[in-house]
Amino acid sequence: MKKEGSIKVQPLGDRVLLKPLSAEELGTRSASGIIIPETVDKEKSEQGKVVAVGPGKRDENGKIIPLSVKAGDRVMFSKYGFDEVKVNGEELYIVSESNILAIIK
Repeated sequence: MKKEGSIKVQPLGDRVLLKPLSAEELGTRSASGIIIPETVDKEKSEQGKVVAVGPGKRDENGKIIPLSVKAGDRVMFSKYGFDEVKVNGEELYIVSESNILAIIK
């Protein structure tokens, strides 16, 4: 069931909608076990969870080439290769599949 006022986002082409991982999800802790928030090191997360994917990129014949990632995948992406968007009050990233470096298994 969709909450009233919530927005559903479907990326276009070879774009992927990601939720950046928090410090807790990344396991960013000091030697004594204290979680270090992202604001301390001023760096954005370079890992995220795939929320939604576009249909894929078209080749020169117009055929759609499906993406290699799917919703739910945990991925590493290029530090500067994303656009920040806010959806339903949550900060998300939109990246092209070419800016996704790896799937974390």
